[in-house]
Amino acid sequence: MTPTGYREALAKELQSILQYWMAYTPDPRQGGFIGRVDENDRPDPTAPKGLVLNSRILWTFSAAYLHSASGAYLSVARRAYEYLLARFLDREYGGAFWSLDASGNPLNARKQIYGQAFCLYGLSEFYRATREPTALKEAIDLFRLIETHSFDHRRKGYYEAFTRDWQQPDDLRLSEKDANEQKSMNTHLHVLEAYSNLYKCWPDDLLRQRICDLLEVFDRHIIGKNSASLGLFFTEDWEPRSATISYGHDIEASWLLQEAAETISGKAQTLDDKQQTIDNAKQTIDDKDRIDRTRSLSLRIAAAAAEGLDTDGGLWYEKDEGGLIAQKHWWPQAEGMIGFLNAWQISGDDVWWQRSVMAWSFVRQYLKAPGGKEWYWGVLADHTPMPGQDKAGFWKCPYHNSRACLEILRRLQECQGV
Repeated sequence: MTPTGYREALAKELQSILQYWMAYTPDPRQGGFIGRVDENDRPDPTAPKGLVLNSRILWTFSAAYLHSASGAYLSVARRAYEYLLARFLDREYGGAFWSLDASGNPLNARKQIYGQAFCLYGLSEFYRATREPTALKEAIDLFRLIETHSFDHRRKGYYEAFTRDWQQPDDLRLSEKDANEQKSMNTHLHVLEAYSNLYKCWPDDLLRQRICDLLEVFDRHIIGKNSASLGLFFTEDWEPRSATISYGHDIEASWLLQEAAETISGKAQTLDDKQQTIDNAKQTIDDKDRIDRTRSLSLRIAAAAAEGLDTDGGLWYEKDEGGLIAQKHWWPQAEGMIGFLNAWQISGDDVWWQRSVMAWSFVRQYLKAPGGKEWYWGVLADHTPMPGQDKAGFWKCPYHNSRACLEILRRLQECQGV
């Protein structure tokens, strides 16, 4: 497939995904968005409404509006924004509720830092799309709350979860499948992603330092020293607590780390002109070293992720102590499309281009229902759809696949000078 052919295919796919979410997920009776749509495209108006789903819809349609200037996309983004402000934000204790019931009342009021990060991510993208000052203010407030309550000043990194009033609960887990540990790769990856997006519209010095800290945490503690696969769970002191390999998170991290390093490569902000000149010169050197180091890490992580590729071009879900989990979920394929393309851009090696294109071919052949617009949750080893899984839901959101389309369109347009 040529770059032009890839661009044309993903432009159509982006429209297909967005049209699905516009058609099936707005909740006309209770406000916001339906909490679940099943594998047969049947909405469940009684399903809980998750912070991650609402925040990812907000990010997706804000980013789509930035890409296309479509008023229809802006309307969906504004719906998500207004519902988030009205229902999810906790005006008593700060932060955002983890989930609401179908009517929009708090269901689980805990403050999962992963969820706070996605809320910040969506708000900052809405600000980028609209320049709505309240969106930026709310995003900055979330940043300050995370720093006040979650940042570990001695060991660096962020604690996983808190009660509604910001006390530490006994159960820190993001989901039932996770380990009950103080720190996780997943939360740190998405705090980094959210902070990098906020920095694009608010280049604050402390924010910049925290992005640098996060890159250091990944380099020192999370990225494996031998295979470069990411550790998943850690104690407070960064002792590893999991041997599971998540191929999707590996390839996702490979490009998000690089994006973060490149995002903060602007000038240092100081008041004294002479000191600013000195600081800017030092920062230019530091930035170059950081970007070079991160690009090298990105290639190593991409190579580790590629160990999870099957001969059909799909990326297996995970490998744990019992062996390979023989499923191919939707989101690792989307992240593979971007991550392998990023590795091609860094290295110039065509094997990475082919892996990106093959990931898309796998999606098109096995994850798309006949005549359907949204992807299945995943397929089993024989390529049959995983039964009983959502098309839209608490964890099945438009973020991974729409972002893959948007990111690759942007990168190929830049490569081709369009």
